[in-house]
Amino acid sequence: MKKIVIRESKAISKVAVITNFNITEKRDTAVKVINKLISLGCKVTLPLRALERMSDVDTLEGNVEYLGFDKFYKDIEALVVLGGDGTILENARYAALNGILVLGMNLGRLGYLAEIEMNELEKIEQVIAGNYTIEERSMIKVHIKSERKGKMHCGYALNDATISNSATPKLIELELSENDSVISNYRADGIIVATPTGSTAYSMAAGGAVVDPRLNCLCVTPICPHSFNSKPLIFPDNAELEITNRCLREKSVSLTLDGRKRFDVYYGDKVCISRASTTAKFIRLKTCSFYLTLRQKLSATER
Repeated sequence: MKKIVIRESKAISKVAVITNFNITEKRDTAVKVINKLISLGCKVTLPLRALERMSDVDTLEGNVEYLGFDKFYKDIEALVVLGGDGTILENARYAALNGILVLGMNLGRLGYLAEIEMNELEKIEQVIAGNYTIEERSMIKVHIKSERKGKMHCGYALNDATISNSATPKLIELELSENDSVISNYRADGIIVATPTGSTAYSMAAGGAVVDPRLNCLCVTPICPHSFNSKPLIFPDNAELEITNRCLREKSVSLTLDGRKRFDVYYGDKVCISRASTTAKFIRLKTCSFYLTLRQKLSATER
């Protein structure tokens, strides 16, 4: 899925705000964002789990609604996520499945997915007025085919799906196929299948290529392969990838999506990975190129 920038944007009036409200500093930052949104005439939605932590905050003014997860995404136009890449990533998946725009505000170390820093709070005015663009990022959908349990839907990932041995750091044996054709057999710590967005995360750390998000592809990177010939591979994003567990020494191996959701994969089970029909939609306010952002963010981690 090519990176798509939609030039036609619209004003926003219904916004949800999410962060780790259990951390006082993040809660206090969220209050500033909420009050800013309310001053701009927005209806603000917060997760129900934040109600207790926000009950002693007397600076909130105007229309704030607390909703449970089942209703949280039903009546909002945009989601403002305050946190690092992990927080943005987690919430962007849910927003994508509901067609909601995401604005990331960096409160973490790297903030590669974030669009603005906290000292740029005034830029929210541009968003509410409709002066922004939308960048779509491709996602993958994942399911497991098992002779014992049949087909099991696992979910979606914006960064990657990783198959590894979670119990101990031992080599496992995996078979990679594309459209029912065997590509390679691996003895490795695992395999990462990443989107272009995820190519700058775990996949890059494991030696995979950094891929421009405008490209249509899936990135397959073996983790510490026990072979000179096991190299990262790039597939078109219409490929139907299957990774079969061929490891007899372990009861099961682990499948994780974006480093969060975990599933057991037993001997003979196939992890099926393909492009998702839905995309994550990020609000963009700046014109920095992918490569400039990459250099700035990664250079900051090396200081």
